[in-house]
Amino acid sequence: MTTKQILYPNTKLWMAAIKPPMYSVAIMPIWVGTAVAFAETKMFNSTVFSTFVAAAILILAWENISNDVFDSETGIDQNKHHSLVNLTGDKLLVFWLGNLCLGLGLLGILAIAFWQQDLTVIGIIVLCCGLGYMYQGPPFRLGYQGLGEILCFFAFGPLAVEAAYYSQTQTWSITSLAASVIVGIATTLVLFCSHFHQVKDDIAAGKRSPIVRLGTQKGAQLLVWFTGSIYPLTLLFVLWGISPIWTLLSWVSLPFAFKLCRHVQENHNQPDKVSNCKFIAVAVHFWACLLFGLGFIV
Repeated sequence: MTTKQILYPNTKLWMAAIKPPMYSVAIMPIWVGTAVAFAETKMFNSTVFSTFVAAAILILAWENISNDVFDSETGIDQNKHHSLVNLTGDKLLVFWLGNLCLGLGLLGILAIAFWQQDLTVIGIIVLCCGLGYMYQGPPFRLGYQGLGEILCFFAFGPLAVEAAYYSQTQTWSITSLAASVIVGIATTLVLFCSHFHQVKDDIAAGKRSPIVRLGTQKGAQLLVWFTGSIYPLTLLFVLWGISPIWTLLSWVSLPFAFKLCRHVQENHNQPDKVSNCKFIAVAVHFWACLLFGLGFIV
């Protein structure tokens, strides 16, 4: 066996643990909120935007890392070889690494608040962090009760998008609130898809995820409606005059949406085959939100 053969599987596990594609989930709410702000004010603060993006990535890293720590306490990740706790064998190290990411992320948001002499944005982001903790952290563990998608929608939708909009304008907007619904649905879609391949482990650990509650077949059927809601909502906002017609560029993501729904419909009860559906959902999220935000700028 060559050195490459020995190292490659471990490298794959580390990449699966870090999950680089997932960090677009942190970036897109900031992008869309800032795009709406630019469309309405024709002003753009690049320092605030770049600081917010970096902070959002760090805060999401905290959430992902701390989830591995909290899941290790329930035993739900005992078969998850790419868990950071399982990879390092040091739960305390992973715990403090997550806290470091959180501290640095909040420091970035504090910098924005200091520049603007306004605590509103830090208040919103602290609330987002609170929802993130309640998702997996003791004693709440609301994700184990099937409530994670609700928390995800508000944290990555209305709260994050409005915080990004406010960081540029220090005002509020109905348009940004409407846009946040699209971002929230697209982000929640990623979390929803992450449950399909984990049903057996979730049941063993007492986690009542939406897919455990519904079953994989009904979950796959709901996914179609859930994914499909993004596109008529976008059209509705255009018809109501809330969003510019160019936001219909987000419909270019439809092939990824069709691919996601077809893939889950065909493989919903086959964990090995359906496990990659969350990454197809990330593609739906990325392209739908990227082009939706671009529609406010062109």
